[in-house]
Amino acid sequence: MGLARMLLIGGTILAAGAGAAAAADCEINLRSADTHPAGYPTVEAVRWMGDQVKERSQGRICLEVFPASVLGEEKDTIEQTQFGVIDMVRASFGPFNNLVPETQIVSLPYIFRSPQHMYKVMDGAVGEQIAEGFAQHDLIVLGYYDGGARSFYNGQKPIKSIDDLKGMKFRVMQSDVFVDMMAAFGANATPMPYGEVYSAIQTGVIDGAENNPASYDTSGHFEVAKYYTLDEHLIMPEVLAISKVTWEKLAPEDQALLKTAGKESVGVMRDLWAKKIAESEQAVEKAGSEIIRGIDKTPFIAAMEPVYAKYVTTPEAKTMVDTIRSTE
Repeated sequence: MGLARMLLIGGTILAAGAGAAAAADCEINLRSADTHPAGYPTVEAVRWMGDQVKERSQGRICLEVFPASVLGEEKDTIEQTQFGVIDMVRASFGPFNNLVPETQIVSLPYIFRSPQHMYKVMDGAVGEQIAEGFAQHDLIVLGYYDGGARSFYNGQKPIKSIDDLKGMKFRVMQSDVFVDMMAAFGANATPMPYGEVYSAIQTGVIDGAENNPASYDTSGHFEVAKYYTLDEHLIMPEVLAISKVTWEKLAPEDQALLKTAGKESVGVMRDLWAKKIAESEQAVEKAGSEIIRGIDKTPFIAAMEPVYAKYVTTPEAKTMVDTIRSTE
């Protein structure tokens, strides 16, 4: 990022937050970026953290959340946080896959057996190891949020076995792992922008797509793809991180306060997310969608062997996979 651009962005942020900061009259004013809208579990969890930090610091520290990509898209806000232009960021793991290699492992299909398995892994030694990778790129991890469990949906038929996927066309994110995953299933991957999915399913360009229940609901995709199979092929952690530049300016007691509040916000976010998923599943079923639950995932998982062979190539990566799989 060029210096001129950084200064321009910094000036915009300061202007946007000046009113709130002045009103708060805090000694330390922190800004946190999120691409999700107000009301989304990640946004509300960081706002909860801000309330706790202000209360526990007796009004010395204020934390303001800027939702809905106000401070830029995810890639930009990550970069700005690394430079200290933004103090904190909530981001998905995808943009870090090339920057922090450890994040690639927890982005593999079926690496996690359930959301609860993901929580235990990310809250333990593997999460700490990944945090070290983030620290090497000027980001201090405060906690790992839940990015949701992605599953298949389509407008043709209920998917109850791996054979049902063969020959079908699914939209996927622009990711080599996703394309290889679909090939291993015997299906056809069609990378395309998220905003084009509805019409593509409606016109038959693709048969379906894959995402978490909340996105399936809020996007309206359930209107054109009534069959939703809970195969949970990707259970994705997200990160809440603070800039190392900001971190090193804080007193040790303030660092400890933010660490504690950040860790506690993880539980708040996960609770809000669970409620959101339940609401979305109920809403789409009420609208006529069929949710296929309790499928045998064993053949799906077995089909991923060539994907793992391609992406898990170093001793360190293999050790991490083994550690994740052995976590109960």
